[in-house]
Amino acid sequence: MSRITPICSESVTPPVSRVRRTIIKAGGTLLLSVLATPAAQAAKILAVRVWPAEDYTRVTLENDTELVTNFFTVKNPERLVVDIEGLELNPTLKELVAKIQPNDPYIKQVRVGQNKPNIVRLVFDLKEEVSPQVFTLQPVGNYKHRLVFDLYPANPPDPIAALIEKGEWQKDSIAQVAPTTPNLKPELPASRQPDARQIQKPDTNTNTKTADKITGDKPGDANSVASADKHSVQAPENAADKNPVVTRMITIAIDPGHGGEDPGATGRGGSREKDVVLAIAKRLKAKIEQQPNMRVMLTRDADYFVPLNVRVQKARAVQADLFMSVHADAFVNASARGSSVFILSEKGASSTAARWLADKENAADLIGGVNIKTHDKQLASVLLDLSTTAQMNDSLKLGKVVLNEIGGINRLHKGAVEQAGFAVLKAPDIPSILIETAFISNPEEEARLTDDSYQDQLAEAVLKGVKKYFAKNPPLAKNRMT
Repeated sequence: MSRITPICSESVTPPVSRVRRTIIKAGGTLLLSVLATPAAQAAKILAVRVWPAEDYTRVTLENDTELVTNFFTVKNPERLVVDIEGLELNPTLKELVAKIQPNDPYIKQVRVGQNKPNIVRLVFDLKEEVSPQVFTLQPVGNYKHRLVFDLYPANPPDPIAALIEKGEWQKDSIAQVAPTTPNLKPELPASRQPDARQIQKPDTNTNTKTADKITGDKPGDANSVASADKHSVQAPENAADKNPVVTRMITIAIDPGHGGEDPGATGRGGSREKDVVLAIAKRLKAKIEQQPNMRVMLTRDADYFVPLNVRVQKARAVQADLFMSVHADAFVNASARGSSVFILSEKGASSTAARWLADKENAADLIGGVNIKTHDKQLASVLLDLSTTAQMNDSLKLGKVVLNEIGGINRLHKGAVEQAGFAVLKAPDIPSILIETAFISNPEEEARLTDDSYQDQLAEAVLKGVKKYFAKNPPLAKNRMT
């Protein structure tokens, strides 16, 4: 054996050396080819989308793999510079230049170029200083990887000031809802004229007529005692001299569901939920603002995405008296039909279908795209405080009257208000309902949802429900009168 080992060693040493060199050479070639693969197969931009809005402008790059970015801002003039690694300029990315519209609130133009090999540079020339958020989204739904640029104004406007600026309601509404005493109830003897301090405590006969005039069920002067009852906040009788009658605006938040990157449900005819509900919400806004002392804040007034928690924050920022989220959902079965009204549930959904729908609506943030780093963690749980029970009771009252009015123009999916854990209904201090106007997945109801006449009828029905709610539940005073 001692002889065999050296002989073997001597006889095989030269071949082994050559074999090692061959293996190393082959391995090196393989390693280089592996390292070169990303360069040869650079990330590919599949689509570019721009969503301009007064709230913020979103730019989305959809691609086949996750991208790495570096960005910084430049002053005088204002610019946002973004370097995207592992990317080669392609015709789809160049389309971004033409997608910037002149009416974009924040972007003047965008320049796109190959800054270095495998690095594309985007330069956004801005109209004002912005606070940019740049983040990536994992594939979800029909989307692949997405790189998102959200350009928020560095100095956002005060929400109530913006609401007042956009309002089209009557400026002299206080004079209209506070007519002189002789005109309040001319049919009553002078001795029975209602005192301003007692308008919220009328006798049964007075209360019935008041409700009729507010809701429009019977002819009546809209500027009569009904309006005063509806919009006035009275002090206790023993403090009347120190605390005179206060008249304030009623603020209603209307939330058109989905928007922007999130189309919502889609009908067989191609109708998109986000478009249908925005049209209905705008009709409802116009009708409400024709009422004395009422104004409306839309959580979105154009085609852009608003995260669920931000919708709630917007309503609270303007101290809304009501919050109504408008939807037109789809179901796996095209025969499903009818309208529904939902309120928040603390203890679980009222039905399996309600739970399924809430889960589906709560997933909107995944589709629409939320920056996880800035996402409100409170959204994961129901916001509870001392006002939650009262909020849910008022939400149920509102839901019942609205559902009843909608039932006059469309079949109801369920005859009662349903409950589930909708994230968008979690404002603890605002009565909130979610209206499923109809099933857009039902061809017949899709046709109605896209019909101007039906949209108008639906908006009118919701308005009647709102007026009936306030007829029985006058708004309370607030800390800040506007």
